[in-house]
Amino acid sequence: MVVAYLRVSTNKQHLENQQEEIKKFAAHRGLDIDKWYHDVVSGKVHSNDRKLGDLLESLQEGDCLIVTEVSRLSRTLIDIMNIINTCIQRKIVLHSTKEGYTFENNLNSKILGFAFGLVAEIERNLISIRTREALAVRKAEGKKLGRPYAPILPSRPRAGGCPQLNVLIQNKEKIIELMDNSVPYKKIAKKYKVSICTVNRFVKQHINESK
Repeated sequence: MVVAYLRVSTNKQHLENQQEEIKKFAAHRGLDIDKWYHDVVSGKVHSNDRKLGDLLESLQEGDCLIVTEVSRLSRTLIDIMNIINTCIQRKIVLHSTKEGYTFENNLNSKILGFAFGLVAEIERNLISIRTREALAVRKAEGKKLGRPYAPILPSRPRAGGCPQLNVLIQNKEKIIELMDNSVPYKKIAKKYKVSICTVNRFVKQHINESK
C-alpha cells in the first residue's frame, strides 16, 4: 500500500502544492497512491495526537509512506527521528520528495538515520544544557525558581500614605465644588492625574464618611 501524508499548520495554507509534488514523484517512480491523509495542525503537536499517529499504526511491512519534506512529519527533530526509526524498524519505506531522502531497511538508510539520530541527541542535550544554564542564572540573580505564586494584594493604604490620594485630599474643597456641578469622576481623575479608582476611594473615605 502506498500512502501520502500532507500537513499544513492553518486553514489559510493550501495542500494543493504538496499534493501535486507527491503526484509527480509517484508518477516518476511508477507508484499509485492508495490513500491520502490530510492534517491541518501545527507540526509542534506530537504525531500521536495527529492523524499521522493513526496512519503510522495502520502501516504494515512493505508499505510506502510519502511526504514532501521530513518537516511535514514534525517540527521537532527528535520526533522526526523517532518516526524515521519506526519506519525503518517496521520495514516501511519512507520517501521525502523535495529532499530526495528514502528511508528503508538497508545500510544507507540506517547510516542516514544514525546521522539524524546523532543530531537529535545533540539537540536534546543542548536543550537540557540551556535549561540548566537559565535556571542557574535565575538562581544567581536571587530569583525564585518554579511556578510563581499568585501575588498577594497589599492592604488598602491609609489616608496620607498614598501620593495620589494626598493630591485629592489637598484639593478636597475644589473637588466637592466640581462634584456639586455634576463633573464626572473621569474628568476629576484626569484633572488631578489620578485613577478613577483613587477618586472613588477618596469620595468614599473623605466625603461620604464625613457627611
